[in-house]
Formats: sequence, structure tokens, C-alpha cells
Amino acid sequence: MLNHHVRQATETDFNAIHALIMELAAFVKMPEKVSITPEQMILDKDIFKALVVEHENEIIGFASYYYTYFSWTGKSIYIDDIYVKDTFRGKGIGTDLMQHIFEIGRKNNCKKVRWQVSNWNSKAIAFYKILGAEINQVEVNCELML
Repeated sequence: MLNHHVRQATETDFNAIHALIMELAAFVKMPEKVSITPEQMILDKDIFKALVVEHENEIIGFASYYYTYFSWTGKSIYIDDIYVKDTFRGKGIGTDLMQHIFEIGRKNNCKKVRWQVSNWNSKAIAFYKILGAEINQVEVNCELML
């Protein structure tokens, strides 16, 4: 286990989070899809929620999330992204991030946590199954850019 600290992100973390978002986009081979900027994150700071992981004064991972409401279950948390720098994977950091989000959900009377995983990302799928997640093979994402 790596010596690290998980905490709620602040505005001063937005540049580091943005850099990690760009790493994540490169990892999934879609860097051209990223349009967010640290400046936009600042403008959206009242709704942008994220946890960051620090190790030796460096932010090495993050998880962004928001509260949502599902008509079948009620108040929930949706994890938009979770990312840990490649060199720090396999050291319990992702598990720690997820457990922090699960705890935030419990404290806020959420009924479930939902997130996506790319169907080609077998390591992530295996990791989520270890956490007890049900992997849904039925639903397909839809989006419309405004």
C-alpha cells in the first residue's frame, strides 16, 4: 500500500485534475473529445465535485462525481471519471478512491453508485467486479453535445 491521502478537491487542484483528465483521454485514445478547461472548472466549481489523491505533495489520481436521481432507485452518485497515474496503479489507490465515494454516498443517503467502463478495459472491469459491482452489458450510452 502506497502512502497517500484522499481528499475533496479544491479550486487550486483544477490544473492538476485537468492534466489527469488529458492523460485519461489519451489512455482511452480520445484526447480530441476533451473540451473542458481549468477556467471552465472554476466557473463550474459549485457543481464540479472531485476527490484527489496526493502522494508526496503530488496529485496522482482523481475521481469526479455528481449527485443524480434515478427514477427506479432514487438519489444516487454517478462517477464520471476515475483515474490513477499508470505508475501508481496496483497499489490500492483506486480501491481507496472508490471506497471514499461509496462512503460519501452512504453519508448522503444515496441508494446506489453508478459509473461506466469501456468494454475493452478488462483490467478495470475485473477491478470493479472485485469491488462487488454488477457489470451491465445491456445499456448503450447516448449523448448530444449542446
